[in-house]
Amino acid sequence: VSSGKHPVVTMDRSGVSVIQTQGNGSTGLQQVPQVVPSGARGGGKATPPSKAKRSAADKESEEYRQRRERNNLAVKKSRMRSKQKALDTQQRVNELKEENERLEAKIRLLSKELSVLKDLFLEHAHNMADSVQPLSAEGPGPRSQSGNHNGGGSSQ
Repeated sequence: VSSGKHPVVTMDRSGVSVIQTQGNGSTGLQQVPQVVPSGARGGGKATPPSKAKRSAADKESEEYRQRRERNNLAVKKSRMRSKQKALDTQQRVNELKEENERLEAKIRLLSKELSVLKDLFLEHAHNMADSVQPLSAEGPGPRSQSGNHNGGGSSQ
């Protein structure tokens, strides 16, 4: 005795395939309708009526020619817009690359300037440290470098 379901494929009156499975422990068949492709190609969708092959008379009609002409113009216009958008994007990329190069050059220049100024500052600080003499036991040194010897307060 098998515990699985056994499918049976049958065709109903409308030509739709129906898969019937036998349920576990039941004696009758349980119908489970499922659409099964009946074409030789296997799976796939049926061609909608709007896409069905047109007769030669339809393709020669004025309405058909006008629709095709309008569609061809729309496709041409769409392709032109697409090409223009790609050109605009490439132009913007080139502009941004140029701006990036200019900014990188400016960074290099400012970095060099910073380095020169830093070196000047350090040299000046070193010279200032050398020119200031530490207080020694030999005697009092100058009280301030500003020349104000009236108690160190500001005069107002």
